[in-house]
Amino acid sequence: MNDDRTVSADAVRARMAPVSGRKSDRGVAARDNRLFVEGVLRRVRTGCPWRDLPARFGKWNGVFQRFRRLARRGVFQRVSDALSDDPDF
Repeated sequence: MNDDRTVSADAVRARMAPVSGRKSDRGVAARDNRLFVEGVLRRVRTGCPWRDLPARFGKWNGVFQRFRRLARRGVFQRVSDALSDDPDF
């Protein structure tokens, strides 16, 4: 992945850490949490269906299931609340 095209800069990730819950999910899905976040942000920015998520983010259904699990726990709402004052995000 081209690092200069990522959305979640280190400073943003540092602000997300305290509200994102566990340090990582278990298993293969947690190998690259940044890639997972980038995949979710890609989908949000483009509005593409989950099935059209580029393969570099992993299997679309795995990304979707992980997103769904975290959304049900309120993780994305907490992250949104923590970053809502950042106009660049």
